[in-house]
Amino acid sequence: MALLIVLITCFVIILATSQPCQTPDEFVAASSPGHIIIGGLFAIHEKMLSSEDYPRRPQIQKCVGFEISIFLQALAMIHTIEMINNSTLLSGVKLGYEIYDTCTEVTVAMAAALRFLSKFNCSRETVEFQCDYSSYMPRVRAVIGAGYSEITMAVSRMLNLQLMPQVSYESTAEILSDKIRFPSFLRTVPSDFYQTKAMAHLIQKSGWNWIGIITTDDDYGRLALNAFAIQTAEKNVCIAFKEVLPAFFSDKTIEDRINQTLEKIIAEAQVNVIVVFLRQYHVFSLFNKAIERNINKIWIASDNWSTATKITTIPNVKKIGKVVGFAFRRGNMSSFHAFLQNLYMFPSDNNKLLHEYATLLSACAYVKDSDLSQCIFNHSQATLSYKVKKNIGRNFFLRHDFLRDHTEPGVIHSIQLAVFALSYAIRDLCQDRDCQNSNAFQPWEQIQSKCSPECSPGQMKKTTRSHHICCYECVNCPENHYSNQTDMDRCLLCNNETHWAPVRSTMCFEKEVEYLNWNDSLAILLLALSLLGIMFVLAIGIIFTRNLSTPVVKSSGGLVVCYVILLCHFLNFASTGFFIGEPQDFTCKTRQTLFGVSFTLCISCILMKSLKILLAFSFDPKLQKFLKCLYKPVPIIFTCTGIQVAICTLWLTFAAPTVEENVSLPRVIILECEEGSIFAFGTMLGYIAILAFVCFICAFKGRKLPENYNEAKFITFGMLIYFIAWITFIPVYATTFGKYLPAVEIIVILISNYGILCCTFFPKCYVILCKQETNTKSAFLKMIYSYSSHSADILAMSHASLDSINSNATVTDPSSTGASATWQQSQGLQAQASAHMCRESATSVAKTLPRKRISSI
Repeated sequence: MALLIVLITCFVIILATSQPCQTPDEFVAASSPGHIIIGGLFAIHEKMLSSEDYPRRPQIQKCVGFEISIFLQALAMIHTIEMINNSTLLSGVKLGYEIYDTCTEVTVAMAAALRFLSKFNCSRETVEFQCDYSSYMPRVRAVIGAGYSEITMAVSRMLNLQLMPQVSYESTAEILSDKIRFPSFLRTVPSDFYQTKAMAHLIQKSGWNWIGIITTDDDYGRLALNAFAIQTAEKNVCIAFKEVLPAFFSDKTIEDRINQTLEKIIAEAQVNVIVVFLRQYHVFSLFNKAIERNINKIWIASDNWSTATKITTIPNVKKIGKVVGFAFRRGNMSSFHAFLQNLYMFPSDNNKLLHEYATLLSACAYVKDSDLSQCIFNHSQATLSYKVKKNIGRNFFLRHDFLRDHTEPGVIHSIQLAVFALSYAIRDLCQDRDCQNSNAFQPWEQIQSKCSPECSPGQMKKTTRSHHICCYECVNCPENHYSNQTDMDRCLLCNNETHWAPVRSTMCFEKEVEYLNWNDSLAILLLALSLLGIMFVLAIGIIFTRNLSTPVVKSSGGLVVCYVILLCHFLNFASTGFFIGEPQDFTCKTRQTLFGVSFTLCISCILMKSLKILLAFSFDPKLQKFLKCLYKPVPIIFTCTGIQVAICTLWLTFAAPTVEENVSLPRVIILECEEGSIFAFGTMLGYIAILAFVCFICAFKGRKLPENYNEAKFITFGMLIYFIAWITFIPVYATTFGKYLPAVEIIVILISNYGILCCTFFPKCYVILCKQETNTKSAFLKMIYSYSSHSADILAMSHASLDSINSNATVTDPSSTGASATWQQSQGLQAQASAHMCRESATSVAKTLPRKRISSI
């Protein structure tokens, strides 16, 4: 009979623990009274048992699979609230809590949300329908949780009805940052945008470009997968496979899907890096099966399981390979560890979680610490009920290191921050009202109460010295950065090559493309000067054509040479047009080549004229002989110009100028011609400079010509202008930056072109138009004769002076009287002979020189 009573009692206990909750109060996992109640949502159990009734009824069933790490998260909320109640932060105001176990089920979490929204101090657990909830007083004032993004989204949509603040400690889905869809949602962890970006950066820096991804079939998994795929695509990382597992363990197909995923990993043998966006129990099951199949990879862990101690308890877990993870920021755990050490002293009234843990701990009392977590998990799935032993305090005391080892510091710190954030908001609201009165404020008012003001778009949060991340200051985004949402942790960088942004910008602006445009005022001025130069060239050509038979035109080398030089000037002026307007490959290649070849041809023709003048008026026989051998006009012109053509051809063949976008300026893109080869560009200009220098030397030697025919002097001036212009060009060109860089070269081309044109042709035009009496054959011959006679007299005097010096040099020592007389007589005869010879020589030179000069010219 006694045995039958015991069996009946055990059956009743088993039946009671297997039944779903009967009343709303039984649904609460842990609670504590207070002036202001804060709700909590934690997935302490892994899943909810399925109902075996048919048809299925809308019941909250028993939850199984006790998770130590989540249990510790609930304890962290309780500990933080107790710590605040024992501080002066909320003087006279006590915080209470109602914590619910979501059992990792959205439906269970929504049932808890309905309880949160039910009317305060109402005997009936009802949620009133109202059009305006501004004055509605719900059961709790704020909610902390949930952990999983899928559950958080569902709960948040319900809490939005009353704008009840919801602060999550672990939900990282990027979509939760949308304040339009989730206006009352807050969190103390960063969104997955930053995590996926960090993962993609890690993969790129490690040199991996062929990876696999495993994720869950829920909002968190799908959003993380999409964000990560975008990040990896930007970094040229390819995804070999994407495996999606059921989000909840209650799904009966999960074992098959895990096996299929492992088969895929084995089949893709070249994939050695796998990114895992899963929950802890998914990873636990996946790794156990992977170890059985000897799968060894590099696993990149999401923050969901990167610090999970449950994973480290897997037997032979090191065989799985290497795990690289991202975790939340950690805080000081000393106070929480002390709380765990004295947990056996904490009252378990109204705390079913603590009571269940004590029961499971008693059931696993003789299990070693390394297997204790799995023992508790397995026993919680069994339909057994254990009575709490009397020595539970001893079990707690002996096992406090077990709880400490299973603490996840990052998540615990996030929970503490969430509680403190709500506490600071309540403190601000209670400064001008009596919060011991439960009706002091409505939940939605807390959303307006912050430690720091909201950072507007164009700003970012900068953490202050406070250890609370909710306390910060707003700073403006620097130049080329922007933020398009409120309370952004950092400003986003614009693409510096194509976009820019001013200080405190909410968006990036496209850079304007700039170049020396046709309607630019400087370009118009330079074009006007070029057209004026072309008009001068045409006018000079007309003047020379109409005065073809005059001595000035003939002495300039004839009409052919003048036309060639004028054509070169015309091309030089025309080449400036290729420096203006939007750069194209054709204009970039044409402008330097056209200028280089035409200017070289011009200098070559002027060089021949200088040599001709020097040959015509040179009285040094040796120099004249050398010049006669050198003076070959057509071959020299073709040779000098041909060398420049070869230089330009090689330049265009091997390193041709191209159009380039200069993006180094902050707000504009400069469209410019990149010369291709600075060496080739310098060689082209250097070769012109060498020809100009030779021309300058020849012209300088012939500068003392007749006043009316002093072309060599003007050529000398023209070459000096060229040298001054291009010597100045080098430092100016090297230091000028932007769209006006082509204008510098245009100015130098115009200066050198105008200098040579004016010095070469303007004096002749002046003689032709204004001094026509000197532009006749008789006047020209007279001038040449006068210059030649003058030169001959100078030459004769030079000979006489030289002979006199030589005669004086023959006398050594006339000491005797007889010798002295003889020497004086000899000197007189020599002087007379010398004078006679000089007069004859002068007459002969004067007669012959004019004919030679005239025929030479």
